[in-house]
Amino acid sequence: MRRRLVPLLAALFMAVTGTVTGAVAAAEPVATEPSVADVAPADACYTWNRTLREGMSGSDVTQLQIRVAGWVASGENLVLDGVFGPATKRAVTRFQSGYGLGADGIAGSQTYSKIYELQDNDCTPIHFAYSEFDDNCGANNFNGGKVSAATAKENIRRVMWQLEAVRRKLGDRPLNITSGFRSVSCNSSVGGSPSSLHMYGQAADLGLSNPPQCTMWNGGKTAGFEELLGPGYPGHNDHVHMANRSSRFWSAPNC
Repeated sequence: MRRRLVPLLAALFMAVTGTVTGAVAAAEPVATEPSVADVAPADACYTWNRTLREGMSGSDVTQLQIRVAGWVASGENLVLDGVFGPATKRAVTRFQSGYGLGADGIAGSQTYSKIYELQDNDCTPIHFAYSEFDDNCGANNFNGGKVSAATAKENIRRVMWQLEAVRRKLGDRPLNITSGFRSVSCNSSVGGSPSSLHMYGQAADLGLSNPPQCTMWNGGKTAGFEELLGPGYPGHNDHVHMANRSSRFWSAPNC
């Protein structure tokens, strides 16, 4: 009886001490790095979770490119390809310089904080809204164009960020939007060109306001716009047309 009792007692002791040891081990905190999913959002629109620099790629780079697309050299157009190349670095550097930040071309907390300050919850810049671009001959939507409504809104969002850059460069003077997206039928009814970029959500017309027409037209040159039409070009003496296209066409004979 004693021979059977000894191993039983030993087993019971190991079980008890093992349980206690396990309980103690479980109570000890385990040091782990927080995952991206654990990082609290810094902004209701979009939150960057890593520092971005030349050589990196990803959807977060694309989101950054959208917001700095208007900070390019004269005649330059920033491609939204998700690749942080030399052109993106130059645009980030100009954005940083334009807002008085350390201009090193690396997107970190200071750069993101400024972007968060500049955007609303729908990812549009604070000085512009979709409602300024969706009149569409009174329809107040982005339907009926050459692209889907979702694509038209995305295209317009890029235009808005470029215009935010123009606004900043012109001394934070307000810009008056007189025409944004147009459906095919709306474009026809207002006498727009059959190939008008308004039907793609890639164009905006700026009416007469505080910045003189030629000042606005010239401002568009360093904001990534490949289509710029102004005073002296037929039908554009009362506004400045800025648009994104694949090849450059700038004309404002009176400027």
